Amino acid sequence: MKKFEKKVYLSSPTMHGPELQYMQEAFDTNWMSTVGKNLDEVERLACEKVGCKYAVALSCGTAALHLAMKLAGGKPGVRVFCSDMTFDATVNPVVYEGGVPIFIDTEYDTWNMDPVALEKAFELHPEVKIVVMAHLYGTPGKLDELKGVCDRHGAIIVEDAAESFGASYKGRQTGTFGKFNCISFNGNKIITGSSGGMLLTDDRDAANRVRKWSTQSRENAPWYQHEELGYNYRMSNVIAGVVRGQFPYLEEHIAQKKAIYYRYKEGLKDLPVSMNPMDLQSSEPNYWLSCLLIDKDYMCKQVRDDSTACYVAEKGKSCPTQILESIAAINAEGRPIWKPMHMQPIYRMNPFVMATGDGRCRTNAYIDTGAGLDVGADIFARGLCLPSDNKMTPDQQDRIIAVIKDCSHCGFRPEERGWRPDISDLWNAARCGVNSVKHSGRLCKENNEGIS
Repeated sequence: MKKFEKKVYLSSPTMHGPELQYMQEAFDTNWMSTVGKNLDEVERLACEKVGCKYAVALSCGTAALHLAMKLAGGKPGVRVFCSDMTFDATVNPVVYEGGVPIFIDTEYDTWNMDPVALEKAFELHPEVKIVVMAHLYGTPGKLDELKGVCDRHGAIIVEDAAESFGASYKGRQTGTFGKFNCISFNGNKIITGSSGGMLLTDDRDAANRVRKWSTQSRENAPWYQHEELGYNYRMSNVIAGVVRGQFPYLEEHIAQKKAIYYRYKEGLKDLPVSMNPMDLQSSEPNYWLSCLLIDKDYMCKQVRDDSTACYVAEKGKSCPTQILESIAAINAEGRPIWKPMHMQPIYRMNPFVMATGDGRCRTNAYIDTGAGLDVGADIFARGLCLPSDNKMTPDQQDRIIAVIKDCSHCGFRPEERGWRPDISDLWNAARCGVNSVKHSGRLCKENNEGIS
């Protein structure tokens, strides 16, 4: 299929014009640092939209999560329950403060933290009093159930709403369900400042402490007086101008993302796949990214190590690696689902809790452990994020859908050439340094390295 002349991105910034006007205003008035009218306005607009009392504009969402962790009581040795299937920015701030993340498995209904696994985690680790939960790809989690579990155990919620700004649960905006909440204006988010984030709270004292910490903890003195550790985390008035110009377009962006999601859903309805799930009875997502999950029986063989992947092409089957390669071949950008934190090399020694209990060392050749399913690992294995840029045209999206359909047809048909895919082909492909084994026999033969 013909390549797109201009790349179709996963989710790129969409500018409208007022952003430049507010940046120019900062330039013309010389308010180029971390104070100014744009900052005041974006904090006011965020409070107005989300429904919280206080907002503090910061340099990025990770900075907001870090200071939220300090507010919540993160410190060396403190254990914290965290969403498992998420970007590592959700989790790293726990470690910045010396804490120990304990990962809570995912549930299939929303792809977010599983309330059953969270309850089990409190049984195993009753001392934990902080829970960090994210809303994946713009879809709110089961907030009534999750909050109920936390309330029963006296735990503070830190809500990572970086991906879900503008989404709501039972009429209430995400970013208001925790004691301390965070949003992001990173370049790929639903609205952007190119960078930036915010801490949201109803606690005035907490907001004031974050304002102090984020400006190097300068004390009220005529000289630079510092009595506690501070950070250079405040948003600049220039970046705030971009965010300010984006705010009026939030609902428009959500509507565009929603249309993309349902166009994919309709276009792929005849394939053995499903879109990222949503509890539309309880929530209204922001549809940030459209994602795909391949039915188990229609997965071809796929293996991944920590940096590469390869697969065996089979007629009527596919896998995330094949689809992502095929999308990339026409100059469009997809992405694997977030790799669960308990599978990441940096966190492989951390505790992990599933709905059935401790998720580490669950299998044994001689003992029936009754091990349950690692939901996050399963979604990672079978799922992928589709191009979801709100500037993508219907024609471009239709071509992407056509490429996905073609993957299941497998233009290279091994049976026509007397070759049957075997697991050994995966190893030969890996030795030859190719991603797909559907041509690995030819490549190995040419390189004198394998399949005869």
